[in-house]
Amino acid sequence: MARRSAVEVPVDLRHRLEAARLDLLALFRALDRMDLTPSEIPQRLIRQLFELDADYAEALWALDQPPGTLDVKAMLRDTLAALEQLPEAAARFRKTLPPRAHPGLARLEVTVRQSLLPAEAYNMVPGRDPQTG
Repeated sequence: MARRSAVEVPVDLRHRLEAARLDLLALFRALDRMDLTPSEIPQRLIRQLFELDADYAEALWALDQPPGTLDVKAMLRDTLAALEQLPEAAARFRKTLPPRAHPGLARLEVTVRQSLLPAEAYNMVPGRDPQTG
């Protein structure tokens, strides 16, 4: 009887997930600092970004689970698909913001992103305390 080969998790997956979460956190915090009304923020599109962020948090949690407890193939399929969606979803979101917001948001995102600690990628990830890394 032939053994099924184990599913290989890409070595950079954790790093990609952490970077995506930090990029989204920078966007969300920058938006908080902007002078935009709720009606100026496309709710459906920001909800999509929140959902992607939740998918990334869940995947980071899954990477910490003991081998054999999760369907790694399904997790990888879903996670890689979610990571592929981020650039287009973020661009679509930014494009629908009022034109006056674009330059300020871009500057704020860079500033906020540079101030984030790597451990903040684990905010809201069960079993991880961002204060201890």
